[in-house]
Amino acid sequence: MDGETLARVGYLAIILVALGGWVLVEFRQRMGQALRMAMAWGLIFVGIVAGYGLWSDIRRDILPMQEVTQTGSVVVPRAPDGHYYLTLTINGTPIRFMVDTGASGMVLSDRDAERLGIAPDSLMFLGQANTANGVVRTARVTLPIVELGPFRHQDFRAFVTEGVLEQSLLGMDYLGQFRMEFADGKLILRP
Repeated sequence: MDGETLARVGYLAIILVALGGWVLVEFRQRMGQALRMAMAWGLIFVGIVAGYGLWSDIRRDILPMQEVTQTGSVVVPRAPDGHYYLTLTINGTPIRFMVDTGASGMVLSDRDAERLGIAPDSLMFLGQANTANGVVRTARVTLPIVELGPFRHQDFRAFVTEGVLEQSLLGMDYLGQFRMEFADGKLILRP
């Protein structure tokens, strides 16, 4: 154990001794109540740890994901924030997009571009796009392989913005390849 770790352990020990001392003084006549409270907090802690451990299993129920039907359609449930989100696989990397029927192209955030191996610093931002946050400069990129369920597109053109973009956007250049239907809180994409 190095000095920093030893200091942290010592600090935690002091806190535990102080807390334990307070519990003994406060509840000396009511030790049963103190034990019940300790058990309740222990169970709360175990519940939080269990919920964290099971998150990957229950996430699909809480945050519904897209699915491919037997007919080859892609069904996307509306998210709690009212938007539709699609995950496309680009060059083997899953990228989450917000469906934006008001956008003309596929627009990657700088963070997602970096995940795909595209260095925004190396791009030439020659184009412009009008966004809700004003005009931003854009750079055109070509994505070798874009997949959505059974649908695969090669050499698909997209944009990377120079401005701040929290979420990559999926515009009509991509969505226009499908018949789109909005029904019962779901977006259905058909070939």
